[in-house]
Amino acid sequence: MASLMEELISTLSQEKELYLALLPIAEEKTKAIVANDLEMLQEITDREQTAISKIGVLERKREEVITNMGIVLGRKPQDLTLAELIRITEKQPKDRAALAELKDALGTAVKKLADVNERNNVLIQHSLDMIQFNMNLLQSTRMVQGNNYTKSAGESIPGAAQTGMFDAKQ
Repeated sequence: MASLMEELISTLSQEKELYLALLPIAEEKTKAIVANDLEMLQEITDREQTAISKIGVLERKREEVITNMGIVLGRKPQDLTLAELIRITEKQPKDRAALAELKDALGTAVKKLADVNERNNVLIQHSLDMIQFNMNLLQSTRMVQGNNYTKSAGESIPGAAQTGMFDAKQ
């Protein structure tokens, strides 16, 4: 059981480090969104995906360790939460302290990351709303300009005839 606990603590420590590394990336993403820098945003998203992939690998490893711990303890893996493991390790103060610290650190990091990601989502939604507003404005302006006629109803003002939003000949 001791080696399983060491492996769990090691895995959780690595996850914590990755979550902490994601925080500055998410902050950079905010700056890229605000600056409307699509190239920088793509590069940041690529780095973010790499870190998320590594977290996925560690999550699978953590689940495997928890499953093995469940077998050793004769308990269901889904019942072995960090809080429960902290309770179970009351006679191993070193493991208990390490798990408690990791639980707090992971909780804090995930909360901060969720907050930054929510802010980024709001910024992206505002950008999309602004693009939609501008598209609607352009479309309505073209429609109004396209209805300018001279005294004779069959003639239009030169330059007022409008084509669609996109040139199909390109």
